[in-house]
Amino acid sequence: MTVASTPELEADRQALIALIGEEAVFHGDFTLSSGKKATYYVDMRKLTLDHRAAPAIGRIMLDLMRQGLGEGWSDISAVGGLTLGADPIANAVLHESARAGDPVDAFVVRKEPKDHGRGRQIEGAEVAGARVIVVEDTSTTGQSALKAVEALRKEGAEVMAVAVIVDRKTGAQAAVEAAGLTWLAAIDLDDLGLAPQ
Repeated sequence: MTVASTPELEADRQALIALIGEEAVFHGDFTLSSGKKATYYVDMRKLTLDHRAAPAIGRIMLDLMRQGLGEGWSDISAVGGLTLGADPIANAVLHESARAGDPVDAFVVRKEPKDHGRGRQIEGAEVAGARVIVVEDTSTTGQSALKAVEALRKEGAEVMAVAVIVDRKTGAQAAVEAAGLTWLAAIDLDDLGLAPQ
């Protein structure tokens, strides 16, 4: 369980936990992007794209990354990740960081390079030579985040961490840490009253 750095941010986090429980946890039989089967699905896109949650997500994730990297945060120039799940999170962090006077840019990592135009796989902020953080809505195995990390490293970025809103506690942290990265999670299954699957 993570705790936000101020009572106001912890109140945001608790409100987001409540919203997730009410509106983003679905019970049934699901196949996750990893191919694993699950009896519940946490659909964070319902909330990362919701006006009630997105501003708080920006504040919570910015606080998480600042706390998690400490003084190393000052070297971060951009956040983003594999499209589509990371896009609204990166955008929320971009806006909150600018509002807070500590701006970072955002980038989007395509699953494959474009086959037309400039043929880019990474759009938005220039990442070559930059220190960046990969963000994600939820993570099961960490493979989506690591695919983004691979593309970023190929472009010359120095990836410092992977930050997720909800950690499903199913191996993503170990995979990310094995790749030499810091793992940061704002909310875990204990917070949501769910058991790992």
